[in-house]
Amino acid sequence: MNGTPRLRSAYPSTPPTNLFRKNDPTSYGAASVAAASDPTGSKPSGDPNAPWVPFEILDAPTQRLYISVIYVALSAWKFYDYHQLVSEETDSLWLFMKWVVMDGVFLLGLPGLRIPWLEWSSTTTTVAFLVHAILNAFLMFRIPLPIGTWFIGFVKLYFYNRELAISERRVDPSTIRHNASLILGKQIVHILPEGSAMLNPYQSALCIDGLKPSVDLPIRVNQTSPILIEILRIDLDTNEAETIVIPNREARRLKKQADQAFGKNDVESPRLMRYPVRKTGLYRLSKVVDESKLEVQRRLSDTLVVQCPSASIKSVSQDRCKGTLSDFLIEVDATPPLKIKYTKVINREDQGFTFLSIHPENLFSPLAQSRTSGALVSISAEQEIDVSWARTQHIRIPINETLGIPGGWQYSIDEIHDACGNVANYSRPEEQRIQNTKDRLHTDQIFTVHERPKIALSGCTPENPLKIAKGKNARLPIVIGSTSSGTVTSEHLVSWAFTPQDRVSSAGEHETDVTLLNATIKDSHGPVIRKPGLYALQSVSTEFCAGEVLEPSSCLLLSPPEPDLTIAAQNIPDKCAGNSVGLMVDLDLVGTPPFRLSYTVKRKGGRVMPRVEKIEGLRTQLMLTPYEAGHYTYEFLDISDAVYELRSLKSKNLRLEQDVKPSAWAKFLDPFPTQAACIGESTSFALHLSGEPPWSLEYEIVRGTKKRKFTIENLQSEYYTLWTEKLTEGGEHSLSLTSVSDISGCKAFLEQEAKIQVRHQRPKASFGYLDGKRSTLTLEARKVNLPVRLTGEAPWTINYRKVTDPIDLRQKKLLQNKNDVLEAPAQGIYEIIDVKDAFCPGTVESSASRFEVSWIPRPSIRVAESSSIEVQEDRYVKKAVCEEDQDSLEVLLTGNPPYHVKYEVHLTPERGPASLSTKELTAGLGGSFVRMETSQAGLHEYKFAELVDNLYDHDRRKFSPVTVQQRVFSRPSARFDNSGKTYSYCKEEQAGVESIPIILAGVAPFALEIGIKHHATSRPEIVNVPHVDTHRHSFHIPHRALGLGIHSVTIRKVRDSHGCQRETEFDGPTVYVNVADLPAISPLESATDYCVGDRISYTLAGTPPFNIYYAFQGIDRKAKVSTTEFKRIAESPGNFTITALSDKASSDSCRARTRITKVIHQLPSVRISKGKTAQVDIHEGGEAEILFEFGGTPPFEFTQVDLSIYRGIATD
Repeated sequence: MNGTPRLRSAYPSTPPTNLFRKNDPTSYGAASVAAASDPTGSKPSGDPNAPWVPFEILDAPTQRLYISVIYVALSAWKFYDYHQLVSEETDSLWLFMKWVVMDGVFLLGLPGLRIPWLEWSSTTTTVAFLVHAILNAFLMFRIPLPIGTWFIGFVKLYFYNRELAISERRVDPSTIRHNASLILGKQIVHILPEGSAMLNPYQSALCIDGLKPSVDLPIRVNQTSPILIEILRIDLDTNEAETIVIPNREARRLKKQADQAFGKNDVESPRLMRYPVRKTGLYRLSKVVDESKLEVQRRLSDTLVVQCPSASIKSVSQDRCKGTLSDFLIEVDATPPLKIKYTKVINREDQGFTFLSIHPENLFSPLAQSRTSGALVSISAEQEIDVSWARTQHIRIPINETLGIPGGWQYSIDEIHDACGNVANYSRPEEQRIQNTKDRLHTDQIFTVHERPKIALSGCTPENPLKIAKGKNARLPIVIGSTSSGTVTSEHLVSWAFTPQDRVSSAGEHETDVTLLNATIKDSHGPVIRKPGLYALQSVSTEFCAGEVLEPSSCLLLSPPEPDLTIAAQNIPDKCAGNSVGLMVDLDLVGTPPFRLSYTVKRKGGRVMPRVEKIEGLRTQLMLTPYEAGHYTYEFLDISDAVYELRSLKSKNLRLEQDVKPSAWAKFLDPFPTQAACIGESTSFALHLSGEPPWSLEYEIVRGTKKRKFTIENLQSEYYTLWTEKLTEGGEHSLSLTSVSDISGCKAFLEQEAKIQVRHQRPKASFGYLDGKRSTLTLEARKVNLPVRLTGEAPWTINYRKVTDPIDLRQKKLLQNKNDVLEAPAQGIYEIIDVKDAFCPGTVESSASRFEVSWIPRPSIRVAESSSIEVQEDRYVKKAVCEEDQDSLEVLLTGNPPYHVKYEVHLTPERGPASLSTKELTAGLGGSFVRMETSQAGLHEYKFAELVDNLYDHDRRKFSPVTVQQRVFSRPSARFDNSGKTYSYCKEEQAGVESIPIILAGVAPFALEIGIKHHATSRPEIVNVPHVDTHRHSFHIPHRALGLGIHSVTIRKVRDSHGCQRETEFDGPTVYVNVADLPAISPLESATDYCVGDRISYTLAGTPPFNIYYAFQGIDRKAKVSTTEFKRIAESPGNFTITALSDKASSDSCRARTRITKVIHQLPSVRISKGKTAQVDIHEGGEAEILFEFGGTPPFEFTQVDLSIYRGIATD
């Protein structure tokens, strides 16, 4: 009994819109609880079945009305376009595509609005779209269909279904056959319904807590107004039952509040009463009494009101080490079984959420079972009630996850779902209403996961000990890292073991008695150590985490002896002159190699020159051989080794003195004498000579197997620049100093050698080839890289110019590769002038010094010369043609095919507005034909506006449009003034000729060809009218062309003064000439007796229209019929007699006389309850009397229908 009962003939009710759908839970405060929404409330915006326009803004009937108005407007617009298409002959395809798209958008988008009754299925929508598309095709392509006849028939069938009666007035057949006055009265028997009541019909989740101390119990009542309600409550803690009584006054108040959600006239819809409760428990509707003092039927539905669920996290220490467990507890107060949703964030990256289903052991809850009824517990006197399963329980849930990623971790409780469906939502800050109160729950747990440190020694092991000077200290070379790629920035506590050097075992290990030390390190610098011995790392830790000691972990610290030096020297005699040329000094050292020995060399009368000698071992020899003669003093100043810094040797007075007369010697000043030279050029080297001047120098230049010797005499200066001769052969040359002698005459043989790399040839430059030639074609304004071929050493400097420039502007370019390019930004001839590489100037190949760059010409279009084309000013004018004649225009194209031409067609018609259309042409060769538009008369102008070929896009700045004009004359037309008219007369009156008016359009004079065809012959008779000077002509049919029967007169051909001709042999305008006999009439049925409402039909023979003369109810009447069937409906009783007949061919004076009579009888009638509507209220099982009164001629036969209505469904 959810709605108002309706008969089968009633208008259908608006479809429901999912009013009884449960809403999603909503949150309260920090632990807000969701409850089911009121079905009478507003629909949630997230419902996918909700209407696009909410019913609060526009109700469903109004939305359907607006859609209907839009559809009618679109249809009117469509038929307006159809009318324009027929009258002006516009583009059919465009209109067809337009209306297919518009109908598709309307029909396919209509279901998306989700309006009741208009939520069609995809199949229905597709069929409707296809039907509209087919109708659009018939309309826009002007496919001939009897649409007008169909439309008239449709209007007559559904909107104006009236027919002609015998009285020659139009009547509605349904009002005659189904006259309401024939069957009068109605007897209604009303069986009173029973009401119903139900607690919490939508199974909403209900809970209370400190923020929400009360909750409303929904009670749905249907077809009743309760005056007493009793609710059974079972306490969850004590299992004790109590009855809550809602008295008459309170019940009426709740009913009144529920009525406010409905209109005043809506008394049938169910009401939802809300009764507030403040205690938890299991509630059941035990009794409902209505205004008739009878108990209302109740649907069993138990409802739980529990404590709202809540959760918190028991706080633990926030600092953890990598690899440890999270190890914290979530404490929940809720009715199990329950679900917990929490999220995890690591280093500000959301890791998603986790659902935990919690079901305590030994808990049996009907909420976790599937139910077939609304009862949660069984209440009987024999069985004790137990609702302990619904009590709120305090549950601790451990969360243990491995913290494997260092950084910030955050666990957050999002939602708690209890067994009843209540939800505590902690993830919406806008709903947490108790954030700043002392009762706020702790729902987040934050951890800081720290890296574990690692430690090892670097650069020190027992095999490779760390050495320091006596009395000095050093830092233990530790390296601290972490267990992953991250770093540990906090302080480190490092501990190590120490064993003195004299107590280290022979195996290099610690003794049992070791000293343990530790230190706190803030950075990567190790602790300071000083005592020699064995150090071993024991452990490392930070404020939060213990670390790991890696190998190497042991270091041996030693203090070696200080460095010292002893010397022994002996003279080095000259083999030729016997003079001393230097000292050979033996050095004995003590310490840790390598050593650094500093000493000075002083020549008498000269300055002191410091010297430093690096010594890798403990013993070595030092040869002191000055190049210049004199008295030399050598003094050793200080020494240092790998451990100790400089230690002075002045206290040991290590000094050597000697008189030196060095032998002749010569050497290159450059320690690596190597030079490159160009072929045909000389080169030089700087020399230093020792001994006493003058010197004599011998040298030789070697190339391959060729060797040339040279001597330079009387050299007075110890510094000399040696110039070679010009080197005319390429390749590697060696300049060797072979010997030198000074004033003593002793010749010293030398091994000094310098390398000279002589280039085999000078660098060259030339242009390379592109596609086998030194010229190229490229697109306009495109830069071209010209290939350049170079020989020599990079880089090269090129000077070039553009020969075709009027100004001789030279350009310089630095090139790095032997096969490089020069950029040519414009067309022309480019010439290389000179070249130079890194060392030598070069030459340019004259035959390859130029490169020509040309641009590919842009495409062009022109009109081919023809006798039918003239050039007038800036356009072409083509010879005029007649409408719909075939004509074309030849255009010639130059460029690189294929070509794409876009041109505009401007039409200025003789009548109507001008139009513009854009078309495209694709040509594969240099010529193409453009089809001229001759379908509509007027001035056609073709403007070729864009041209694109295979290489160039269109550029309006570099393209000149080509315009062609052509005049299209309209074809003449001819029509009869009364096309389709039938000229007729009786056979006896045949005489003379008929005159038929013809209307002509075009430029006079005209020539006509008319065909006259008798219906019994296959070939028409042709009549020519050679000269018609006016636009209206009266055509006289020759008497010889007429005979008995129907003749069709057709205009076959018309031609005007322009020579344009229109042939209408098959579909031309036609009139008919009928020479006919007298008409005839006969009934279609042999019956003579009819009832009121029956149709009387006759068939007619002759030429329509017909005039029928008849008498009815003593009155003479006349009817005109345009078809060969005469049909009238009998609206009243009486005698109907046909007396005469005439048709179009005949006249009223030559009627066909006849007499056909039909008798029409009245219909029977009946009245129920004396023709009035009577209503009787009875209870189920009672009886009611019905009275029938008949009118007419007995005996009567009638049909009785009993219509029962149950729950809105009508059945017979």
